[in-house]
Amino acid sequence: MNKLLVKKQLEHFFIEDLGESDVTSESAISTSAIGKAKIVAKANGVMAGCDLLTWGYGMLDSTITVQVLVSDGEEFQRGDTIAILEGRVIPLLAGERVLLNLLQRMSGIATMTHTAIKILEDERIRICDTRKTTPGLRVFEKYAVRCGGGFNHRRGLSDAVMLKENHILACGGIKQAVETVRNHIGHMVKIEVETTNEDEVREAVESNVDVIMFDNATPMEIKNYRKLVPGNIIMEASGGITIDNLATFRDTGVDYISLGCLTHSVKATDLSFLLEGGK
Repeated sequence: MNKLLVKKQLEHFFIEDLGESDVTSESAISTSAIGKAKIVAKANGVMAGCDLLTWGYGMLDSTITVQVLVSDGEEFQRGDTIAILEGRVIPLLAGERVLLNLLQRMSGIATMTHTAIKILEDERIRICDTRKTTPGLRVFEKYAVRCGGGFNHRRGLSDAVMLKENHILACGGIKQAVETVRNHIGHMVKIEVETTNEDEVREAVESNVDVIMFDNATPMEIKNYRKLVPGNIIMEASGGITIDNLATFRDTGVDYISLGCLTHSVKATDLSFLLEGGK
């Protein structure tokens, strides 16, 4: 993750949560109180976001020490201690909710991605995400996908050309759309085209695009479409693919399967922040 971008986001999140002050902790606890806390897993999962603990608490109080016991991308079990934190109690509690929320969501995404890879059970196909991320959290969520063993699709609209149904309709067809964008983009920008039937696949191949997406295609349709696509064009399957039916896309021959569910409907992994006491 880009540390500068992450710290900027964390600053915004802390300001949102703290407001003018943590009125509860600052009213009840001595500013000199020192404590030790653990982050403990209440469910099995895959870790993502450990650096946020160091970066986040470093912003609130540079004297807080963070010992990470489970690395990003590593599996953990219910009851495992993820990290140990020690320092002034007030900033420890001030950062708890923001950082725990992020770790829980990111670990949920990493866990879902890892699960998807195991379900697909096809080393020739890479699992990747989509742009269906939470506004403000994309840098965190796409990093979490990588922690789970997945790959990132484009990070934003400026990364690559992706001609979808509406673009194609507005341009009058795939050929016209591809020709138009090629007159505007540089040689470093890839072009992906969304296709929904055999004729569109053929037209995309004739246009020599970089990536062809088979949108909402069945496994059998994909196997037929891939015969039309030369080896220099990357193939992606997307749309209508879920954790429940993912295994049916095994051996379809595509290079990537993109799953919106990795980020848009993931269940956060349950983690607890336990303060052991102050002095």
